[in-house]
Amino acid sequence: MAPGLPAPMDTANPTEAQFGTIAGLIAHHARRDAGHAALRLGGRTLAYGELDRLMDRVASALQREGVAPREAIAICAGTSIEYAAVFLGALRAGVAVAPLAPSCTPQELAAMAADAGARMLFLDAGVSAALQPVADRLTLPRVALDDSAAGLALSAWLAPAGASPAAVDVRPDWPFNIIYSSGTTGVPKGIVQSHAMRWGHVQRAVVYGYGADTVTLLATPLYSNTTLVCFFPTISRGGTVVLMAKFDARDYLALAEQWRVTHTMLVPVQYQRIMAHPEFARFDLASFRFKFCTSAPFRAALKGDVVARWPGGLVEFYGLTEGGGTCILPAHDFPGKLETVGRPAEGHDIRLIDEQGRELPPGSVGEVVGRSPIMMTGYHNQPGKTRDAEWYSADGVRFIRTGDLGRFDADGFLTLLDRKKDMIISGGFNVYPSDLEVVLRQHPDVADAAVVGVPSEKWGETPVAFVVPRAGTQPQASALLAWTNGRVNKIQRLADLRVIDQLPRSAIGKVLKRELRDGYSGTATG
Repeated sequence: MAPGLPAPMDTANPTEAQFGTIAGLIAHHARRDAGHAALRLGGRTLAYGELDRLMDRVASALQREGVAPREAIAICAGTSIEYAAVFLGALRAGVAVAPLAPSCTPQELAAMAADAGARMLFLDAGVSAALQPVADRLTLPRVALDDSAAGLALSAWLAPAGASPAAVDVRPDWPFNIIYSSGTTGVPKGIVQSHAMRWGHVQRAVVYGYGADTVTLLATPLYSNTTLVCFFPTISRGGTVVLMAKFDARDYLALAEQWRVTHTMLVPVQYQRIMAHPEFARFDLASFRFKFCTSAPFRAALKGDVVARWPGGLVEFYGLTEGGGTCILPAHDFPGKLETVGRPAEGHDIRLIDEQGRELPPGSVGEVVGRSPIMMTGYHNQPGKTRDAEWYSADGVRFIRTGDLGRFDADGFLTLLDRKKDMIISGGFNVYPSDLEVVLRQHPDVADAAVVGVPSEKWGETPVAFVVPRAGTQPQASALLAWTNGRVNKIQRLADLRVIDQLPRSAIGKVLKRELRDGYSGTATG
């Protein structure tokens, strides 16, 4: 077969081919075992044969509507089996998918749909109501995944049962999806991931034991790359994905026991809630092989608790949706390195650079840059932002800038210090909020904490803390402030501290520090 051509999906081990498609793999699994469960949600199960036929109906309908390969559709809705089927069916037609977060503002959603060049919008009733303020800007044909009045009912839009789409020769460099950044740092950017990039994820899946007997439980939304990192490897290997429309710690534990779950992806705040659940110990979780985590800082103490009390391995991934290199920490194998995010994955190159873009020697603190065999094509329609995100080594090799500050230890494990944009420069000295957050969380009355920099006439910037108390406690802000400042050096001292009910977070658990900074109206005396 000529290099780069899609591999036939009827081989014994199709994922070992140089290139293939996830849609083709699903057809392979449907032929092999049509009755095997592919998707579960609530009381509903969709087998591989049913999923394959539904994907054909989606692909045929897109072709009927004139949506051409390499064009895009947008999906903005809650998690559902229909959501997954439309996503996968579009891929069969060679159509890229832009999964949009319902939590974005109506203006952001309209802008992202326009930026993606979406030909159609698939949504549900909840999103339709939220989009009313920008109805005049969103003139795309709408299809309601829940058969509501949000658009043409999906059941009416689909091609007839038994429809067979025209074959599409999907190429490795074609766009697979356009993932929009969370917006925590400003206007979301469209990250274009190719079919070749996703195929790389499929091939890597064998390392973590994905197979036909895999049962993966996912409680994060389908628009998030965090979810897709486990969703596609499971489906591509013929396993079963159990979806949760909404996360609840006890419901999660019950589903894990009921379906004998083997794999999962959770963000740190979900691990925190599960481990703290008073009934955790009564659920049988012995079926787990691997638990994964990514997307937000994962505290060492929480990792240690998961390793100690939850069967199966715990693996933390550090990297960007952009694909600029990944670090991996098998926490169960390295209990002494839980404060790190691990070492670079095989074939991935992670380096540190200074403000001038010069590479730094080991032991230095610098911005993390990385490259890997699976990197984004670029930001959709934003060549300037793509260039800003790139760094080139002295020999001209392309890396992606992470915006994170870190340091490698003598064993090659990377410790993250902070987001570069969150670092506080106070009186000319660098203050890392994460260092202060670690101290604050040591107080017995503190459940969680975040530190941000606010303007200071005296120092330029100064640190302010926001603290969430442990249940049943009522700590005094002034006492916590004094306690913390007695344990840090003079440069790190907090200028102010606020006790709040909860930290603002994105849908995948990232603390929205911009909201804390923007909402701070006190007087920073430091």
